[in-house]
Amino acid sequence: MVQRKFDIFLQRVFEATGMTSQNELASALKINRSAITQARKKDSIPDKWILKLYRSFGLNPDWLETGTGRSFLKQSAEASPFKDIPKVKARLSAGGGSFEVGSEIEGYYAFRKDWLATKGTINKMVLMDIFGNSMEPELKDGDTILIDESQKDILAGAVYAVGIDDTIMVKRLEKLPNKLVLLSDNKDYSPIYLQEVEIDSVRIIGKVIWICREFR
Repeated sequence: MVQRKFDIFLQRVFEATGMTSQNELASALKINRSAITQARKKDSIPDKWILKLYRSFGLNPDWLETGTGRSFLKQSAEASPFKDIPKVKARLSAGGGSFEVGSEIEGYYAFRKDWLATKGTINKMVLMDIFGNSMEPELKDGDTILIDESQKDILAGAVYAVGIDDTIMVKRLEKLPNKLVLLSDNKDYSPIYLQEVEIDSVRIIGKVIWICREFR
């Protein structure tokens, strides 16, 4: 069976960029997912897509359309299947709170873009260390967590990095009528109940989506 032109194009894009889904391609092209469905039905590749892929990833337009020549005409950070996520010096308290709220970056750690895309918004992610034991056994002192700062809507029972005045901490959140509850997994720590004006002082930094633990 002869492969359709669009399917071959899609295969080349995935191979070169590390993308794994049409949703990722739509995001990269800044178009609706339905536009890809329509192009596939017509077995056509819009010229503006080719131009966008060249500008964003350095992909060779001739190679995208015909498979001839080298795949990249220019190197681009976007061409890599990996994304460097910043780790900041500020630490999140799993206890009574931390005054270490500086956002100075101490380093970068590489994650696969295709994996990150399944978890949230790639360009809104940051790594932070935890200190304290209030979230044990789920989160331990010294763990590193990945936070998606685009996910600020509260899902009951999910873990978030939150700021209250000058303190930052990691807690499970629950919303009750006119109340916000900050919960610790360690039963030695009592829930923190915030009401009315107190709730307005809370900053949802982002949702915790991954943890890394070093064996000692």
